[in-house]
Amino acid sequence: MSTPTQYVYEFAEGSREMAALLGGKGAGLAEMTRLGLPVPPGFTVTTEACRVYLETGQEPPELGVEVAHALANLERAMGRDLGRADDPLLVSVRSGARFSMPGMMDTILDVGLNDDSVAGLAKGSGRERFAWDSYRRLLQMFGHSVMGVDAGLFERVVGAHKTALSAPDDHALDAEELTHVVEEFKGVIRRETGEEFPQDPFEQLYRAIRAVFGSWKSERARVYRRREHIPDDLGTAVNIQTMVFGNLGPDSGTGVAFTRDPATGERGMYGDYLPDAQGEDVVAGVRNAVPLAELEHLDPRAYGQLGDHLRTLEAHYRDLCDVEFTVERGRLWILQTRVGKRTAEAAFRIARELDEAGTITSDEALARVDGMELTRLMFPRFATRTSDVPLAHGVPASPGAAVGAVVFDSEAAVRCAAEGQHTVLVRRETTPEDLPGMIAAQAVLTSRGGKTSHAAVVARGMGKVCVCGADALVIDSAARQFTTPAGAAVREGDTVSVDGTAGTVYLGAVPLTASEVSGSLETGTATGPLTQAVLGLLDHADSVRRLEIRANADTPEDAARARRLGAQGIGLCRTEHMFLGDRRALVETMILAPDDTARETALAALLPLQREDFTGILKAMDRLPVTIRLLDPPLHEFLPDRTDLAVRVASTARPDPYDRELLTAVERMHEQNPMLGLRGVRLGLAVPGLIAMQVRAVAEAVAQRLRDGGRPRAEIMIPLVSTVEELRLARAETERVLAEVAMETGTTLDCPIGTMIELPRAALTAGRIAEVADFFSFGTNDLTQTTWGLSRDDAEASFFPLYLEKGVFAASPFETLDQEGVGRLVELAVEAGRAVNSRLETGVCGEHGGDPESIHFFHRAGLDYVSCSPFRIPAARLEAGRAALVGAVGSDSR
Repeated sequence: MSTPTQYVYEFAEGSREMAALLGGKGAGLAEMTRLGLPVPPGFTVTTEACRVYLETGQEPPELGVEVAHALANLERAMGRDLGRADDPLLVSVRSGARFSMPGMMDTILDVGLNDDSVAGLAKGSGRERFAWDSYRRLLQMFGHSVMGVDAGLFERVVGAHKTALSAPDDHALDAEELTHVVEEFKGVIRRETGEEFPQDPFEQLYRAIRAVFGSWKSERARVYRRREHIPDDLGTAVNIQTMVFGNLGPDSGTGVAFTRDPATGERGMYGDYLPDAQGEDVVAGVRNAVPLAELEHLDPRAYGQLGDHLRTLEAHYRDLCDVEFTVERGRLWILQTRVGKRTAEAAFRIARELDEAGTITSDEALARVDGMELTRLMFPRFATRTSDVPLAHGVPASPGAAVGAVVFDSEAAVRCAAEGQHTVLVRRETTPEDLPGMIAAQAVLTSRGGKTSHAAVVARGMGKVCVCGADALVIDSAARQFTTPAGAAVREGDTVSVDGTAGTVYLGAVPLTASEVSGSLETGTATGPLTQAVLGLLDHADSVRRLEIRANADTPEDAARARRLGAQGIGLCRTEHMFLGDRRALVETMILAPDDTARETALAALLPLQREDFTGILKAMDRLPVTIRLLDPPLHEFLPDRTDLAVRVASTARPDPYDRELLTAVERMHEQNPMLGLRGVRLGLAVPGLIAMQVRAVAEAVAQRLRDGGRPRAEIMIPLVSTVEELRLARAETERVLAEVAMETGTTLDCPIGTMIELPRAALTAGRIAEVADFFSFGTNDLTQTTWGLSRDDAEASFFPLYLEKGVFAASPFETLDQEGVGRLVELAVEAGRAVNSRLETGVCGEHGGDPESIHFFHRAGLDYVSCSPFRIPAARLEAGRAALVGAVGSDSR
C-alpha cells in the first residue's frame, strides 16, 4: 500500500532542502525555525497540492483535513483562535514558489478579521486605529485577490477620504475615518460581486489558499516566468503564518534587510525600515522608508538582534540573504529569508569574496555568476558631466545608465519598443502589472519606494537601470508629464537619462562611456574590487572549461580585440564582408564579365586585396586557428537593389548603359528564395575561378606570414554543403591551389579543409561528409532556419511575438538553440562524423555560440569550441567554465 501524500507541513517539519515541495519561502521559514530564529509559527501547503488544484480545478480531498489539523496546532501554540471575538488569532496567506517571483502572485494579510473580531483586536491591542486599518487591509486584499474586484475601486475610496482631509497618505486616516472606509469597501465588494464579504474566518482562509493557487496562472506571473525561464508546471506553495504587527505605533515597524548591499556587494547591513507600518508597505512603496541604519537609533536592541540574525543567516546559507522582518512593540520577528537577488556587480563581488574567505569553493563561486550578468557589466555608463544639473535625485536601486523617451504606462513602453524606440518608464510606483513595460523599457524611474520596492527588486533581477523614491518629482500620468522641484515640466516623448548607480536623472541624452569591466577585460588589469572579482572568476572558468572560445571576426581590428578579450582563435571569418565598400565595383565587374578572360581579370584584381585582409587577420591571431569561410551569400547581394535599379532605368530618358547592364544581370540572377539558391559551395562550383581566387589569397597570406616569421594557422571552410560530392569537388580545387602556392613560394602549407553544417541533409549525412572534411563548423543560424522552415527576418517581425506570448517558444530559437530539433541534428552529426573520423574537430559559429544556455548544450554535445562576436567572448568563457561544473557543483540556489 502506498504512503498517503502529505500536503501540509508545519514549519518545524521542513528544511531548506525541501524547496521543491515547500517553495523557497516555506523552506526558508522551516530552516529559520530549525535554527531557532524568532519566526512567527505557521505551516505550508505544498506545491504538490497546488499542482493538483491547477490540473483538476479542486484541491486534494485530504487538504481540508490537513489544514484544519495544522491550524488547530497553531491555535494551541499561540493560545488564540482564528477569528475569535476577543483577542483573535490572525494569519497571513502568502505565495511561495520554488524560485523567487517577487510580487507576481497574491498575498492576503490579516485573515480572520470580521465585524466581531475587529473589536476584539482593538481591545487586545489597545489601538483602535490599528484594528480598523488591519480590517481595511484585509478587505482590500481579499476583495481584489480572492473576489476579483478591481483594485482601483478601493484606491478611489481611500483617495476620496484623503482628499477630503488633505491627508498626504493612508497613515493620516484615523480610526473613525477607517470605519467609514471599511463600510464603503464592503459596499464595493457587494456591488461588484453580488455577495457579501465572508465573515467566517475559515471560509476566508480556504478561499485565500485557492486564490494564491490560482494566481500562479495570472498573466503577470506567466510573463515573469517566461522572462526568467521558470517552468510553468512547478506551481506555488502557500504559507499560512501567524500575523505579527508593525503598525502598532512608533515602537513597531516593518522592513527588509540584506546581509550585503544587493547593488554593489559591499559587506554590511543594508535595507529599508518603515516605522508604524505593516506587511507590504515597504515593498509597495506607499511611503518612503528610512535607511535600515535608522533602526539603530529608533530601537537599538532590535537593531542589534537583527544584526546577529543576519550574520547567522549569511553564515548558514553562505550567500547574500534577503530578510523580511517586523518589530512588534520592540520585539523582533523574522518573517522570511531567501538567497537575495542582486545586481550583476554584486553577484561577482560576493561570489569572489566568499571564495577568497574560504566560505565557498572556487567552483561554487563560479556557479553563482553567469554570462548574462557579465554581459550587463559590459554595458556603458554615463560620461562625467559636471556641468549638468540633475532633474531629480532618488534611490540608486539598480546600477548602470540608460537614455530614452519618457513614457508613463506599460502599454506605451511596449508599443515604443516594438517601433525600435528606447524608453524610460516613469511611475509613482510600479506594480506587477507594469512588468511588460519594465521589460520593454531601458530604465525605470519612480517617485516612491526604495531599494526593496517592487520596481527595484524586479529591475535588478532583469538588469534594468532603476531609480526609485525620487519623491521631489510630481508625476501626473493622466497629463502624461512630471514636474521637477524647479517647476520644469517633462512630457511624454521627452528624452531623459537615468543613472541607476548615482540615483540621478538628467534632461536630454547624456553621453555614455565604456564600462570599467570592458576596459579591464581587454587589458587584463584590475582597477577595483569589481574587476578583480570578474578577472578572478574568469581565470577560474578558463582553468576548468573544456570548450575553446573563438571569435567571429572579419577584420584585423576585430581579431585583435577578440584576442585581448580572451579568444583562442577565429571560428568564423566571413570573406563576403571584405567584398563590400570600395570593392563592390570589382565584384560587379566580375559578375558582369562577358567571358572567362574578363572574369579572371576581375578576380585577379580582388586577389591582392583579399590577401592583404587575410595577412592582417592571421598576424593578429598568430599561432591561433583562423577559420576562413569562402564566399557564402548569393552574388546578387553585391548588386544594386532590383526595384531601385529598375525604377532608375525606367525613369531616365537615356538610361546609363552600365545601369542597363546591371539590371540585366540582376534580372538574370534573381531568385524567389535566394537563401536557398545559388550560394555557398554551389556558387563556388558554378563561377569558375571564384574558389581558386579566395584559396590563393589565403595560401599566399599564409606563405607571407611564414616568411615574416609568423605561425599562421589558417583553416578553409566550404559553406552550405548538402552532399559529400559537393565537398569533394570543392576540396579538390582547394588542394590544387594550395599545392600550386606551396610550390611557387617554397613553403609547406598546412591548411585544414572543412565545411559548415547548416542544412539538415548535411547533418543527416555527416558520416559521408566527414570522409573528406577535417572539421565541422555548425552554422546554427541557417540550420535553425532550414530545420524550422522559416525565415528569421520575416518570422521575428511577424508571428514570433505571438508564439512567445502563447508559450509555443520558451525563447526565440535564434537566440537560444532549439535543443530538441536543431540540437538533435547537431548531436547526430557529431556522432556520425567522429565515427568516421575520430580526429574530426567540431565547433559552432552561429549566434548561439555566445548564448549561455546554448553553450551548456554544446558542452554536453561534445563540441570542441564555440565562436561568437568579440563582445560576447568573456561571457562565453564564463559559461563554458560553468558548463564544465554541472553535476560537480550543486545548482545555483538563486
